[in-house]
Amino acid sequence: MKQKKRDTKREIAESLKQLIIKMPMEKITVNDIAEAAGVIRPTFYNHFKDKYEVLEYIVREDLLMPIRPLLVNEMIVEGVTLLLSSAKNEWEFYSHAVWIEGQNSFESIVRQEVVKFLLDILEEKSGAEEEHYYKYRWLTRQTVAEYYSQSLTYMAISWIKRDFLITPKEVSEIYDFLTHHNMLEVLESV
Repeated sequence: MKQKKRDTKREIAESLKQLIIKMPMEKITVNDIAEAAGVIRPTFYNHFKDKYEVLEYIVREDLLMPIRPLLVNEMIVEGVTLLLSSAKNEWEFYSHAVWIEGQNSFESIVRQEVVKFLLDILEEKSGAEEEHYYKYRWLTRQTVAEYYSQSLTYMAISWIKRDFLITPKEVSEIYDFLTHHNMLEVLESV
């Protein structure tokens, strides 16, 4: 019988998820993660430089990569709904992770990963040659990615911190509404 190849990165990530549910991130050590994954410390370092890089991996692989085809095909509401549904499916982990504060806060990790993700999509969609938009020299792909990363991260983190009060689809529709209307229109509708 053919043996299935071990996915050590995934096992390490899953171990960190389980540990975050049980204890604060600042108390979790690389040894704890390695032990929970059934690997030795050097094996951990073959895949990640530290525990925060594992969080980056989780955000990128579990939340962002599954929505890539939707965003590339301009299905924004569906993409945001899938992202939020994925977070809700692992509510126990994310409801603890959102409270990781400090230099490597969960929010800053999410924001940074979303910026990289959006930059990659923007470059793919518009080509490598165009660095800024003609009318506004300051409006580069980087500023666009940072703007949308900030707003999407805010919506997702706030929603999780409020115990998933409404459905992922409702949050996505609100996000879509906010991004397609100016501030006065939004205020007039509330």
